[in-house]
Amino acid sequence: MTSPEPTPRPVRIAVLTVSDTRTEATDRSGALLIERLTSAGHTLHSRRIIPDDVAVIDETVTTLMADPTCDVVLSTGGTGITGRDVTVDVFERHYTKAIIGFGELFRQLSYADIGASTIQSRASGGLAGTTLLFALPGSTGACALGWDKILAHQLDVRSKPCNLVALMNRFDE
Repeated sequence: MTSPEPTPRPVRIAVLTVSDTRTEATDRSGALLIERLTSAGHTLHSRRIIPDDVAVIDETVTTLMADPTCDVVLSTGGTGITGRDVTVDVFERHYTKAIIGFGELFRQLSYADIGASTIQSRASGGLAGTTLLFALPGSTGACALGWDKILAHQLDVRSKPCNLVALMNRFDE
């Protein structure tokens, strides 16, 4: 007898756009992530647009991590190598376990689209306590790639052979 397919588990996801110039009206990458996650049956926890500022990013991430109703933080922007690109630096300070494969796979997939320019991306993922943090570049193409090719599968309990959702209740063990 085969066991029934697991019931999809909606994940509560905060979308954080890190930009000195974007507004809700011009934030196409944040909007794309919201459309993708809600279409997949997940719950939008919150949407925030904040400046490329270490203290503001840190305070926002700390607040979201402390909120038991937030499972995942997806950020867009601030993953490059300029002085204002500080999202990854802040996220990595919070990681209790880096998910190194996320950035590696993102860059591998991105290479097919943008070639060697992918080395400028510091896309990053990690577990911070019991909250998953993923930092994506600010372009809509990069956000679509990260969601469609990686996150949609890892945030779906039906994905085999394994996925992050199935592990969520064990993050604090």
